[in-house]
Amino acid sequence: MARPTSTSLSTLLIFLFSCLGKAQHIGTLVPERHPSFPTQLCTASEECTTRQTFLVADALTRHFHAISDPSISCASFETISNATLCPDAATCAKNCALEGVEYGSKGVSAVGSAVTMRQYLFDGTTHRSVSPRLYLLAEGGEEYEMLRLLNQELAVDVDVSQLGCGMNGAVYLSEMEVTGNRDEERGNTAGAGYGVGYCDAQCFNTVSWINGAPNFNQTSGACCNEMDIWEANSRANVFTPHTCASPDGCGINTYNLGHREFYGPSAENVVDSSRPFTIITQFITDDDTSTGTLVEIKRVYVQDGKVMENSKQTNNEKVGGIEGGYNGVITEGYCAARNRSDFARLGGMEAMGEALGRGMVLVFSLWNSEGDFMSWLDGDDGQNGPCGETEGDPARIVRESPAVSVTFSNVRWGSVGSTFGQGGSSNGGSTGGGDDNGTGDGVFQAGVIKGGSTRLMVDGLWVGVVVLVVMIGLV
Repeated sequence: MARPTSTSLSTLLIFLFSCLGKAQHIGTLVPERHPSFPTQLCTASEECTTRQTFLVADALTRHFHAISDPSISCASFETISNATLCPDAATCAKNCALEGVEYGSKGVSAVGSAVTMRQYLFDGTTHRSVSPRLYLLAEGGEEYEMLRLLNQELAVDVDVSQLGCGMNGAVYLSEMEVTGNRDEERGNTAGAGYGVGYCDAQCFNTVSWINGAPNFNQTSGACCNEMDIWEANSRANVFTPHTCASPDGCGINTYNLGHREFYGPSAENVVDSSRPFTIITQFITDDDTSTGTLVEIKRVYVQDGKVMENSKQTNNEKVGGIEGGYNGVITEGYCAARNRSDFARLGGMEAMGEALGRGMVLVFSLWNSEGDFMSWLDGDDGQNGPCGETEGDPARIVRESPAVSVTFSNVRWGSVGSTFGQGGSSNGGSTGGGDDNGTGDGVFQAGVIKGGSTRLMVDGLWVGVVVLVVMIGLV
Protein backbone atom coordinates (compact mmCIF):
# COMPACT_ATOMS: atom_id res chain seq x y z
CA MET A 1 0.00 0.00 0.00
CA ALA A 2 1.17 3.50 -0.72
CA ARG A 3 2.97 4.87 2.30
CA PRO A 4 5.83 7.39 2.00
CA THR A 5 9.18 5.64 2.42
CA SER A 6 12.48 5.04 0.68
CA THR A 7 14.44 1.89 -0.07
CA SER A 8 16.65 0.21 -2.66
CA LEU A 9 16.92 -3.04 -4.58
CA SER A 10 19.67 -4.18 -2.23
CA THR A 11 16.98 -4.46 0.42
CA LEU A 12 15.29 -7.13 -1.66
CA LEU A 13 18.48 -9.17 -1.86
CA ILE A 14 18.98 -8.90 1.91
CA PHE A 15 15.42 -10.07 2.38
CA LEU A 16 15.80 -13.07 0.08
CA PHE A 17 18.92 -14.40 1.75
CA SER A 18 17.67 -13.74 5.28
CA CYS A 19 14.82 -16.21 4.77
CA LEU A 20 16.88 -19.31 4.06
CA GLY A 21 17.03 -22.17 6.53
CA LYS A 22 14.70 -20.81 9.22
CA ALA A 23 11.67 -22.33 10.96
CA GLN A 24 8.45 -21.25 12.61
CA HIS A 25 6.16 -23.50 14.62
CA ILE A 26 2.45 -23.83 15.30
CA GLY A 27 1.34 -23.28 18.88
CA THR A 28 -1.14 -25.44 20.81
CA LEU A 29 -2.98 -22.83 22.89
CA VAL A 30 -5.52 -21.51 20.35
CA PRO A 31 -6.68 -23.57 17.33
CA GLU A 32 -6.82 -21.89 13.94
CA ARG A 33 -10.24 -21.92 12.28
CA HIS A 34 -10.11 -20.13 8.95
CA PRO A 35 -13.29 -18.18 8.09
CA SER A 36 -14.95 -19.58 4.98
CA PHE A 37 -14.99 -17.03 2.15
CA PRO A 38 -16.24 -18.52 -1.13
CA THR A 39 -15.05 -16.84 -4.32
CA GLN A 40 -15.76 -17.43 -8.00
CA LEU A 41 -13.67 -18.21 -11.07
CA CYS A 42 -15.35 -17.02 -14.28
CA THR A 43 -14.87 -17.83 -17.96
CA ALA A 44 -15.48 -16.09 -21.26
CA SER A 45 -18.73 -18.06 -21.63
CA GLU A 46 -20.02 -16.10 -18.60
CA GLU A 47 -20.01 -19.17 -16.39
CA CYS A 48 -18.69 -18.78 -12.85
CA THR A 49 -17.63 -21.69 -10.67
CA THR A 50 -17.67 -21.30 -6.90
CA ARG A 51 -14.43 -22.05 -5.07
CA GLN A 52 -14.49 -22.93 -1.38
CA THR A 53 -11.72 -20.55 -0.39
CA PHE A 54 -10.84 -19.17 3.06
CA LEU A 55 -9.38 -16.15 4.84
CA VAL A 56 -6.36 -16.10 7.14
CA ALA A 57 -5.04 -13.35 9.42
CA ASP A 58 -1.51 -12.01 9.09
CA ALA A 59 1.11 -13.82 11.18
CA LEU A 60 2.23 -10.76 13.12
CA THR A 61 -1.29 -10.01 14.38
CA ARG A 62 -1.26 -13.32 16.28
CA HIS A 63 -0.07 -14.40 19.70
CA PHE A 64 3.53 -15.24 18.85
CA HIS A 65 5.38 -16.54 21.89
CA ALA A 66 8.27 -18.49 23.32
CA ILE A 67 7.44 -22.19 23.38
CA SER A 68 8.99 -22.49 26.83
CA ASP A 69 6.93 -19.62 28.27
CA PRO A 70 3.80 -18.35 26.43
CA SER A 71 3.92 -15.11 28.42
CA ILE A 72 7.09 -14.11 26.53
CA SER A 73 6.28 -12.52 23.18
CA CYS A 74 8.49 -13.30 20.22
CA ALA A 75 7.08 -10.43 18.19
CA SER A 76 9.28 -7.58 19.39
CA PHE A 77 12.82 -6.56 18.48
CA GLU A 78 13.60 -6.58 22.19
CA THR A 79 12.71 -10.26 22.46
CA ILE A 80 14.63 -11.43 19.43
CA SER A 81 17.66 -9.59 20.84
CA ASN A 82 17.54 -11.93 23.86
CA ALA A 83 20.69 -14.03 23.52
CA THR A 84 19.17 -16.93 25.45
CA LEU A 85 15.98 -17.21 23.44
CA CYS A 86 17.49 -16.12 20.15
CA PRO A 87 21.24 -16.81 19.98
CA ASP A 88 20.90 -17.20 16.20
CA ALA A 89 18.15 -17.04 13.61
CA ALA A 90 17.49 -20.79 13.34
CA THR A 91 17.31 -21.32 17.11
CA CYS A 92 15.16 -18.24 17.57
CA ALA A 93 12.62 -19.48 15.05
CA LYS A 94 12.53 -22.96 16.59
CA ASN A 95 11.96 -21.46 20.04
CA CYS A 96 8.86 -19.51 18.98
CA ALA A 97 5.32 -20.53 18.03
CA LEU A 98 2.36 -18.89 16.27
CA GLU A 99 -1.14 -19.41 17.66
CA GLY A 100 -4.49 -19.48 15.97
CA VAL A 101 -6.80 -16.49 16.32
CA GLU A 102 -10.41 -15.83 17.23
CA TYR A 103 -11.35 -13.73 14.26
CA GLY A 104 -14.05 -11.75 16.05
CA SER A 105 -11.38 -10.44 18.41
CA LYS A 106 -9.51 -9.14 15.36
CA GLY A 107 -12.50 -7.16 14.08
CA VAL A 108 -13.31 -9.70 11.36
CA SER A 109 -16.67 -11.23 10.48
CA ALA A 110 -17.09 -13.45 7.42
CA VAL A 111 -20.70 -14.06 6.39
CA GLY A 112 -21.34 -16.07 3.23
CA SER A 113 -19.32 -14.42 0.47
CA ALA A 114 -18.77 -11.19 2.44
CA VAL A 115 -16.19 -10.10 4.98
CA THR A 116 -16.61 -7.06 7.23
CA MET A 117 -13.61 -5.58 9.01
CA ARG A 118 -13.59 -3.06 11.84
CA GLN A 119 -10.76 -0.80 12.94
CA TYR A 120 -11.83 -0.58 16.60
CA LEU A 121 -13.39 -2.91 19.14
CA PHE A 122 -14.98 -1.67 22.35
CA ASP A 123 -14.06 -3.59 25.52
CA GLY A 124 -16.53 -1.78 27.77
CA THR A 125 -14.07 0.96 28.65
CA THR A 126 -12.01 1.90 25.61
CA HIS A 127 -11.92 1.35 21.88
CA ARG A 128 -9.01 -0.89 20.94
CA SER A 129 -7.44 -0.61 17.48
CA VAL A 130 -7.15 -3.99 15.72
CA SER A 131 -6.47 -2.92 12.09
CA PRO A 132 -7.06 -6.33 10.47
CA ARG A 133 -5.18 -7.67 7.46
CA LEU A 134 -6.35 -10.87 5.76
CA TYR A 135 -5.13 -13.09 2.92
CA LEU A 136 -7.07 -15.37 0.60
CA LEU A 137 -6.35 -19.07 1.06
CA ALA A 138 -6.98 -21.67 -1.63
CA GLU A 139 -9.34 -24.60 -1.23
CA GLY A 140 -7.95 -26.84 1.48
CA GLY A 141 -6.72 -23.89 3.53
CA GLU A 142 -3.02 -24.79 3.38
CA GLU A 143 -1.75 -22.56 0.57
CA TYR A 144 -2.50 -19.07 -0.69
CA GLU A 145 -4.83 -18.71 -3.66
CA MET A 146 -2.63 -17.47 -6.51
CA LEU A 147 -4.53 -15.09 -8.78
CA ARG A 148 -3.02 -15.05 -12.28
CA LEU A 149 -4.65 -11.98 -13.76
CA LEU A 150 -2.72 -11.17 -16.90
CA ASN A 151 -5.37 -10.44 -19.54
CA GLN A 152 -7.99 -11.14 -16.87
CA GLU A 153 -10.18 -9.08 -14.55
CA LEU A 154 -10.94 -9.02 -10.84
CA ALA A 155 -14.32 -7.91 -9.47
CA VAL A 156 -15.12 -7.06 -5.84
CA ASP A 157 -18.28 -5.60 -4.30
CA VAL A 158 -17.38 -2.90 -1.79
CA ASP A 159 -19.16 -0.93 0.92
CA VAL A 160 -17.08 1.98 2.22
CA SER A 161 -20.05 3.98 3.48
CA GLN A 162 -18.79 3.70 7.08
CA LEU A 163 -15.27 4.92 6.24
CA GLY A 164 -14.61 8.63 6.56
CA CYS A 165 -11.47 10.72 6.25
CA GLY A 166 -8.22 9.11 7.31
CA MET A 167 -9.39 5.52 6.89
CA ASN A 168 -8.16 3.11 4.21
CA GLY A 169 -10.15 0.00 3.33
CA ALA A 170 -7.85 -1.75 0.88
CA VAL A 171 -7.92 -4.63 -1.58
CA TYR A 172 -4.60 -5.43 -3.18
CA LEU A 173 -2.32 -8.12 -4.59
CA SER A 174 1.04 -9.15 -3.19
CA GLU A 175 3.53 -11.49 -4.85
CA MET A 176 3.85 -13.70 -1.78
CA GLU A 177 5.14 -17.27 -1.94
CA VAL A 178 2.30 -19.78 -2.36
CA THR A 179 3.08 -21.82 0.79
CA GLY A 180 4.11 -18.89 2.98
CA ASN A 181 7.59 -20.48 2.90
CA ARG A 182 6.33 -23.52 4.78
CA ASP A 183 9.08 -26.16 4.95
CA GLU A 184 8.27 -29.31 6.91
CA GLU A 185 11.83 -30.64 6.69
CA ARG A 186 13.25 -27.50 8.24
CA GLY A 187 10.52 -27.41 10.87
CA ASN A 188 8.59 -24.44 9.48
CA THR A 189 5.11 -25.88 9.92
CA ALA A 190 3.17 -22.59 10.00
CA GLY A 191 3.35 -21.09 6.52
CA ALA A 192 0.34 -19.79 4.62
CA GLY A 193 -2.16 -21.43 6.97
CA TYR A 194 -1.00 -19.00 9.66
CA GLY A 195 -0.54 -15.91 7.49
CA VAL A 196 3.24 -16.12 7.12
CA GLY A 197 5.18 -14.54 4.25
CA TYR A 198 3.72 -11.06 3.75
CA CYS A 199 5.62 -8.68 1.48
CA ASP A 200 4.90 -5.52 -0.51
CA ALA A 201 6.59 -2.82 -2.56
CA GLN A 202 7.13 -0.55 0.45
CA CYS A 203 9.94 -2.78 1.79
CA PHE A 204 9.38 -1.80 5.43
CA ASN A 205 12.25 -2.77 7.72
CA THR A 206 10.21 -2.12 10.87
CA VAL A 207 8.90 -5.68 11.21
CA SER A 208 10.64 -8.04 13.61
CA TRP A 209 10.06 -11.18 11.51
CA ILE A 210 10.15 -11.74 7.75
CA ASN A 211 9.04 -15.00 6.12
CA GLY A 212 9.35 -16.91 9.37
CA ALA A 213 12.82 -15.53 10.12
CA PRO A 214 13.86 -12.98 12.77
CA ASN A 215 14.88 -9.63 11.32
CA PHE A 216 17.91 -9.11 13.56
CA ASN A 217 19.59 -6.23 11.77
CA GLN A 218 16.37 -4.25 11.23
CA THR A 219 17.58 -3.25 7.77
CA SER A 220 15.99 -6.10 5.81
CA GLY A 221 12.64 -5.49 4.19
CA ALA A 222 9.86 -7.79 3.03
CA CYS A 223 9.88 -6.66 -0.59
CA CYS A 224 7.89 -7.80 -3.62
CA ASN A 225 5.64 -6.58 -6.41
CA GLU A 226 2.30 -5.13 -5.29
CA MET A 227 -0.86 -4.18 -7.16
CA ASP A 228 -3.19 -1.92 -5.19
CA ILE A 229 -6.61 -2.71 -6.59
CA TRP A 230 -8.44 -0.39 -4.22
CA GLU A 231 -7.30 1.98 -1.47
CA ALA A 232 -10.24 4.06 -0.37
CA ASN A 233 -12.70 5.53 2.04
CA SER A 234 -15.98 7.24 1.20
CA ARG A 235 -14.21 10.48 0.22
CA ALA A 236 -11.45 9.39 -2.17
CA ASN A 237 -9.89 6.35 -3.81
CA VAL A 238 -6.81 5.32 -5.78
CA PHE A 239 -5.61 2.22 -7.67
CA THR A 240 -1.86 1.79 -8.14
CA PRO A 241 0.62 -0.73 -9.56
CA HIS A 242 3.89 -0.91 -7.60
CA THR A 243 6.91 -2.72 -8.95
CA CYS A 244 9.11 -4.14 -6.21
CA ALA A 245 10.77 -1.35 -4.19
CA SER A 246 8.70 1.32 -5.95
CA PRO A 247 6.72 2.76 -3.01
CA ASP A 248 5.04 5.53 -5.03
CA GLY A 249 4.08 3.33 -7.97
CA CYS A 250 1.87 4.86 -10.66
CA GLY A 251 -1.73 5.37 -9.57
CA ILE A 252 -4.96 7.09 -10.56
CA ASN A 253 -6.90 9.25 -8.11
CA THR A 254 -9.76 10.92 -9.99
CA TYR A 255 -9.99 13.73 -7.42
CA ASN A 256 -6.29 14.50 -7.83
CA LEU A 257 -6.64 14.52 -11.60
CA GLY A 258 -9.39 17.12 -11.44
CA HIS A 259 -12.74 15.31 -11.59
CA ARG A 260 -13.77 16.02 -8.01
CA GLU A 261 -17.42 15.09 -8.46
CA PHE A 262 -16.77 11.64 -9.88
CA TYR A 263 -16.59 9.80 -6.53
CA GLY A 264 -18.06 10.67 -3.16
CA PRO A 265 -20.79 10.01 -0.58
CA SER A 266 -23.71 11.57 -2.43
CA ALA A 267 -26.24 10.77 -5.13
CA GLU A 268 -24.77 13.80 -6.91
CA ASN A 269 -21.53 11.89 -7.49
CA VAL A 270 -21.12 9.60 -10.49
CA VAL A 271 -20.15 6.80 -8.10
CA ASP A 272 -22.06 7.19 -4.84
CA SER A 273 -19.83 5.85 -2.05
CA SER A 274 -22.63 6.10 0.51
CA ARG A 275 -24.01 2.89 -1.02
CA PRO A 276 -22.41 -0.41 -2.14
CA PHE A 277 -21.02 -0.79 -5.65
CA THR A 278 -18.72 -3.09 -7.63
CA ILE A 279 -15.17 -2.38 -8.76
CA ILE A 280 -13.75 -4.29 -11.73
CA THR A 281 -10.05 -4.04 -12.53
CA GLN A 282 -8.89 -5.28 -15.93
CA PHE A 283 -5.31 -6.10 -16.92
CA ILE A 284 -5.07 -5.80 -20.71
CA THR A 285 -2.13 -7.19 -22.72
CA ASP A 286 -0.77 -6.13 -26.09
CA ASP A 287 -1.99 -9.29 -27.82
CA ASP A 288 -5.05 -10.08 -25.68
CA THR A 289 -3.47 -13.26 -24.32
CA SER A 290 -2.30 -14.34 -20.87
CA THR A 291 1.30 -14.47 -22.15
CA GLY A 292 1.38 -10.98 -23.63
CA THR A 293 2.82 -7.76 -22.22
CA LEU A 294 0.68 -5.68 -19.85
CA VAL A 295 -0.20 -2.39 -21.56
CA GLU A 296 -3.31 -1.13 -19.74
CA ILE A 297 -4.88 -1.32 -16.30
CA LYS A 298 -8.55 -0.35 -16.51
CA ARG A 299 -11.16 0.40 -13.86
CA VAL A 300 -14.89 -0.16 -14.32
CA TYR A 301 -17.64 0.51 -11.76
CA VAL A 302 -21.09 -1.06 -11.51
CA GLN A 303 -23.78 0.48 -9.31
CA ASP A 304 -27.53 -0.16 -9.47
CA GLY A 305 -26.96 -2.17 -12.64
CA LYS A 306 -25.24 0.75 -14.38
CA VAL A 307 -21.76 0.10 -15.81
CA MET A 308 -19.43 3.12 -15.62
CA GLU A 309 -15.92 3.51 -16.95
CA ASN A 310 -13.36 5.34 -14.87
CA SER A 311 -13.40 9.11 -15.35
CA LYS A 312 -11.50 10.44 -18.35
CA GLN A 313 -11.59 14.03 -17.12
CA THR A 314 -8.40 15.74 -16.01
CA ASN A 315 -7.06 19.25 -15.50
CA ASN A 316 -3.48 17.96 -15.51
CA GLU A 317 -1.93 19.34 -18.68
CA LYS A 318 0.73 16.63 -19.00
CA VAL A 319 -1.81 13.85 -18.51
CA GLY A 320 -4.22 15.51 -20.88
CA GLY A 321 -1.43 15.72 -23.44
CA ILE A 322 -0.79 11.97 -23.58
CA GLU A 323 -0.59 10.73 -27.16
CA GLY A 324 -4.06 9.58 -28.10
CA GLY A 325 -5.55 11.40 -25.11
CA TYR A 326 -6.18 10.36 -21.51
CA ASN A 327 -8.72 7.55 -21.26
CA GLY A 328 -8.85 7.00 -17.50
CA VAL A 329 -6.52 4.00 -17.66
CA ILE A 330 -2.96 3.34 -16.47
CA THR A 331 -0.45 3.01 -19.31
CA GLU A 332 3.27 3.62 -19.76
CA GLY A 333 2.35 6.95 -21.35
CA TYR A 334 0.26 7.93 -18.34
CA CYS A 335 3.08 7.01 -15.93
CA ALA A 336 5.58 9.01 -17.98
CA ALA A 337 3.24 12.02 -17.86
CA ARG A 338 3.08 11.66 -14.06
CA ASN A 339 6.89 11.40 -13.91
CA ARG A 340 6.80 8.04 -12.12
CA SER A 341 10.48 7.38 -12.84
CA ASP A 342 11.06 4.82 -10.07
CA PHE A 343 8.15 2.73 -11.30
CA ALA A 344 9.56 2.80 -14.83
CA ARG A 345 13.15 2.18 -13.72
CA LEU A 346 12.09 -0.91 -11.79
CA GLY A 347 10.30 -2.49 -14.72
CA GLY A 348 7.10 -0.48 -15.07
CA MET A 349 4.03 -2.04 -16.64
CA GLU A 350 5.95 -4.96 -18.12
CA ALA A 351 7.31 -6.06 -14.73
CA MET A 352 3.89 -5.61 -13.14
CA GLY A 353 2.41 -7.81 -15.85
CA GLU A 354 5.02 -10.50 -15.31
CA ALA A 355 4.10 -10.63 -11.61
CA LEU A 356 0.40 -10.86 -12.47
CA GLY A 357 1.23 -13.73 -14.83
CA ARG A 358 3.18 -15.63 -12.16
CA GLY A 359 0.38 -15.26 -9.62
CA MET A 360 -0.28 -12.94 -6.68
CA VAL A 361 -2.09 -13.24 -3.35
CA LEU A 362 -5.27 -11.26 -2.63
CA VAL A 363 -5.09 -9.10 0.49
CA PHE A 364 -7.81 -7.23 2.42
CA SER A 365 -6.90 -4.65 5.04
CA LEU A 366 -8.25 -1.76 7.10
CA TRP A 367 -5.99 0.85 8.65
CA ASN A 368 -5.32 4.47 9.49
CA SER A 369 -2.10 6.36 10.03
CA GLU A 370 -0.85 8.47 12.92
CA GLY A 371 2.08 9.70 10.86
CA ASP A 372 0.35 11.38 7.92
CA PHE A 373 -3.39 11.07 8.69
CA MET A 374 -3.76 9.37 5.26
CA SER A 375 -3.51 12.75 3.53
CA TRP A 376 -1.78 11.16 0.52
CA LEU A 377 -5.11 9.43 -0.16
CA ASP A 378 -7.82 11.96 0.72
CA GLY A 379 -6.32 15.33 1.67
CA ASP A 380 -3.02 17.16 1.32
CA ASP A 381 -4.52 20.67 1.10
CA GLY A 382 -7.24 19.51 -1.25
CA GLN A 383 -4.92 17.90 -3.77
CA ASN A 384 -5.91 14.27 -3.23
CA GLY A 385 -9.34 14.59 -1.66
CA PRO A 386 -11.66 16.90 0.27
CA CYS A 387 -10.51 15.98 3.79
CA GLY A 388 -9.16 18.65 6.13
CA GLU A 389 -5.72 18.72 7.69
CA THR A 390 -6.67 16.87 10.90
CA GLU A 391 -9.82 14.98 9.87
CA GLY A 392 -7.76 11.82 9.37
CA ASP A 393 -6.12 11.93 12.81
CA PRO A 394 -6.75 8.48 14.36
CA ALA A 395 -7.36 10.14 17.75
CA ARG A 396 -10.15 12.16 16.15
CA ILE A 397 -11.55 9.11 14.34
CA VAL A 398 -11.79 7.00 17.48
CA ARG A 399 -13.32 9.91 19.38
CA GLU A 400 -15.92 10.89 16.77
CA SER A 401 -16.64 7.75 14.72
CA PRO A 402 -15.17 4.60 16.31
CA ALA A 403 -17.59 2.29 14.47
CA VAL A 404 -15.66 2.62 11.19
CA SER A 405 -15.88 -0.54 9.09
CA VAL A 406 -15.63 -1.81 5.52
CA THR A 407 -17.27 -4.75 3.75
CA PHE A 408 -15.88 -6.62 0.74
CA SER A 409 -17.94 -9.32 -0.93
CA ASN A 410 -18.62 -11.46 -4.00
CA VAL A 411 -14.99 -11.72 -5.12
CA ARG A 412 -14.66 -13.16 -8.59
CA TRP A 413 -12.05 -13.20 -11.32
CA GLY A 414 -11.62 -14.52 -14.83
CA SER A 415 -11.69 -13.57 -18.51
CA VAL A 416 -12.19 -9.90 -19.35
CA GLY A 417 -15.91 -9.13 -19.30
CA SER A 418 -16.88 -12.37 -17.54
CA THR A 419 -17.35 -11.13 -13.96
CA PHE A 420 -20.11 -8.59 -14.39
CA GLY A 421 -22.30 -10.29 -16.98
CA GLN A 422 -24.63 -13.19 -16.34
CA GLY A 423 -21.93 -15.12 -14.52
CA GLY A 424 -21.18 -12.43 -11.97
CA SER A 425 -22.97 -9.88 -9.81
CA SER A 426 -24.72 -7.83 -12.47
CA ASN A 427 -26.53 -5.32 -10.29
CA GLY A 428 -23.41 -4.00 -8.58
CA GLY A 429 -22.87 -3.45 -4.90
CA SER A 430 -24.51 -6.60 -3.61
CA THR A 431 -23.22 -8.00 -0.34
CA GLY A 432 -22.95 -11.65 0.62
CA GLY A 433 -24.97 -13.25 3.37
CA GLY A 434 -25.20 -16.49 5.29
CA ASP A 435 -24.08 -17.83 8.62
CA ASP A 436 -21.43 -15.90 10.52
CA ASN A 437 -18.34 -18.13 10.47
CA GLY A 438 -15.67 -15.79 11.69
CA THR A 439 -16.87 -14.12 14.88
CA GLY A 440 -14.77 -16.27 17.20
CA ASP A 441 -15.66 -15.09 20.67
CA GLY A 442 -18.72 -13.19 19.48
CA VAL A 443 -17.24 -9.77 20.35
CA PHE A 444 -18.07 -8.51 16.88
CA GLN A 445 -20.87 -9.55 14.57
CA ALA A 446 -21.38 -8.67 10.92
CA GLY A 447 -21.29 -5.07 9.77
CA VAL A 448 -24.31 -2.98 8.91
CA ILE A 449 -25.89 -3.55 5.52
CA LYS A 450 -28.80 -1.20 5.02
CA GLY A 451 -31.14 -3.89 3.72
CA GLY A 452 -31.62 -4.50 0.02
CA SER A 453 -31.20 -7.19 -2.58
CA THR A 454 -28.38 -9.47 -1.55
CA ARG A 455 -26.77 -12.25 -3.52
CA LEU A 456 -25.66 -15.45 -1.85
CA MET A 457 -23.45 -18.18 -3.23
CA VAL A 458 -25.17 -21.46 -2.33
CA ASP A 459 -24.04 -24.68 -4.10
CA GLY A 460 -22.61 -22.50 -6.87
CA LEU A 461 -25.91 -20.71 -7.59
CA TRP A 462 -26.83 -17.05 -7.06
CA VAL A 463 -29.95 -16.71 -4.91
CA GLY A 464 -31.65 -13.34 -4.33
CA VAL A 465 -32.58 -12.69 -0.72
CA VAL A 466 -33.38 -9.73 1.47
CA VAL A 467 -30.95 -9.41 4.36
CA LEU A 468 -30.72 -7.15 7.38
CA VAL A 469 -27.52 -7.69 9.36
CA VAL A 470 -27.38 -5.92 12.72
CA MET A 471 -24.13 -4.74 14.21
CA ILE A 472 -23.83 -5.65 17.91
CA GLY A 473 -21.67 -4.02 20.53
CA LEU A 474 -20.54 -1.03 18.53
CA VAL A 475 -20.82 1.48 21.33
